[in-house]
Amino acid sequence: MSRSPSFSLKSEPNSKVDNESLHRWIVAFCVIRFDLEQGQVLEECFPPGCLTPDEELATAFSSFPDSVSQNHNRSSIHDCIFFFRIRRRGDAGSGNVPTSEFVEIERNSPQKTAVNGQVLQVSSNEKDDEGSRFLYGFVFNRQRHDERLKRGGEQKSVVILSHSPFSSVFRPLLQIMGPLFFDIGKKAFEHIAAYVSIWPPPVSGKLMELPIGNATLKVNLPPSHCLPLDGRMMIEESATFLVPSLSTNQSIPLGLFHEADLFGIFRGILLQLWILWELVLVGEPILIIAPTPPQCCEAVAGLVSLVAPLLCSIDFRPYFTIHDPEFAHLNSVQDGGTFPPMILGVTNLFFLKALRNMPHIVSVGSPVANTSRANVASRSPSARPTGRLEGLGVQQLSLRRFSPSSLLNAVKLRREGPLCLMTEHKEAIWTTYGATTKPDTSILNRLVDAGTLARVEESMSVVNNEILRRHFLELTTNFLSPFGPYFKINTPSEGSSPFVDPPVLPPFNAEEFLHTLAARGPGKFLSKRMRSNWLDLYRRFLKGQNFMPWFTRRRAVAEREQHRLWKQARLRTDIQQFLSKMSELEVVDSFNAIERHLLGELQLQNSGASEQDSMKSCKKLQGDLLAVFNVLPEDMQQLLLMNPERAALVQGA
Repeated sequence: MSRSPSFSLKSEPNSKVDNESLHRWIVAFCVIRFDLEQGQVLEECFPPGCLTPDEELATAFSSFPDSVSQNHNRSSIHDCIFFFRIRRRGDAGSGNVPTSEFVEIERNSPQKTAVNGQVLQVSSNEKDDEGSRFLYGFVFNRQRHDERLKRGGEQKSVVILSHSPFSSVFRPLLQIMGPLFFDIGKKAFEHIAAYVSIWPPPVSGKLMELPIGNATLKVNLPPSHCLPLDGRMMIEESATFLVPSLSTNQSIPLGLFHEADLFGIFRGILLQLWILWELVLVGEPILIIAPTPPQCCEAVAGLVSLVAPLLCSIDFRPYFTIHDPEFAHLNSVQDGGTFPPMILGVTNLFFLKALRNMPHIVSVGSPVANTSRANVASRSPSARPTGRLEGLGVQQLSLRRFSPSSLLNAVKLRREGPLCLMTEHKEAIWTTYGATTKPDTSILNRLVDAGTLARVEESMSVVNNEILRRHFLELTTNFLSPFGPYFKINTPSEGSSPFVDPPVLPPFNAEEFLHTLAARGPGKFLSKRMRSNWLDLYRRFLKGQNFMPWFTRRRAVAEREQHRLWKQARLRTDIQQFLSKMSELEVVDSFNAIERHLLGELQLQNSGASEQDSMKSCKKLQGDLLAVFNVLPEDMQQLLLMNPERAALVQGA
């Protein structure tokens, strides 16, 4: 794969890489070489020392296609791009490699919410076990065939490691950096790192322009509400994401992996997309098998994106190998045992036997014909790379028409079972799950079949993906809408005091929710698309692993937004207007409330976690506290001043 003649690094923007700025986006750049005697060998890691030995080993094993499933290619060079997700192990990166630093607003206090009577606390600075954090590895793999070499060739992989699943950034970056490394060697890392370190911090849900040489990557980052928690909560979320709107702007992502090619990778089993949507929604374990790593990655990313705007909290592995430390646990699940909720993407057919008890197995993609290396097409500085690598484009298949013969084929495949893939790859799904949602044939009939012309096929795929993505976004949004009342924000009514504590959000009880929902019904949109047992889907969702993290996160956002609105109301309130209408008891209560708010703001300032308007808020509260104190009877004033802390607040005001 050659770099485009129009692409140039220009001059290096900064001879010294700012590691702190680099780590906002990237943990490390790596080069992995496949050695005949030693296996996968880590040749380079930049910056050095940021991975533990276990992480280096996991990265190395995840950076090559499985030899069992790799197709032979007689062309001189074969390139492909895919990505993986591995668990962080050890503490080498915990001190100097922070989690992706979004532009955030600091939380002022832990948030609490009640679910089924249990109080749950969500804090921005709570730290789970370091082992719960993940690394995303984006791989540019090159296989060079040369009969003069041992085994007739060699292969290397260039890897970008990040804490963030920003495939919209790292895929096009790899299309530049991968060929550049094979042109100029490890010097490419220093050049690319120098540009990345001058990028602004990532801002979720926004269009960002990221310069790289004479080019600019224009990318839309996924919104924070759909990013995996990985031990942290993205604080920049706002109440506008409580019920995401169906934007008419197709480029605005409303979920993770918004750019995944749903139509291209699932076109052979489009009728099964609604079953897959339910399986991901309720958190069922799914095994995805495809001929190549790019195809299984695209399928896993597509499934995660299918439930947007829901936060997908189940584990997902776009490319999983038998060398992953967690394979031993999965392989030990006995007959009748339960697999953890996860989406597993594999290419090694050995998994069909090792994980034969996996309840849901999906086969996608098609064996890739022999192709030569792809080139990054010429482009303007503001354009994204348009060259297609294996697995990133739409497969050249005609859109299958749904007919009785296709139904018979599906029955035959079910009877044969997934082990039939050992002899011939077929696109199919094996599951005993009884779906509640009916396939929407009106959506399928709108999809466009463009034949086999590559250019037309690609443009039609964009149209088809938009049709599918908007439908499932609407489906998920309508499914989640009954939970809306639990996120309803209350603002101070006209004439009421904003100094009292705002009302708590309604407590959630699963049985009461289901009882109320059963009486009310699912709504017009869902009633047309779901069978009579639709309430069972909600029951499974409430028990699944996706519900609690999503619900708790949405509640925390709602509570924070309510706190912000009441704080703004206190800043606007003229305390004198309230004092003239208050009884002595109400004045005392107001004094205590204002004192509590002031102490809270001062505590935040002392901890360094105050918000931008904290000084203004403190000054306003101090003035209000003194105004209330002055209208109290003298004996009450003397009583209040007996408390040293309170006396200091009043005297300071």
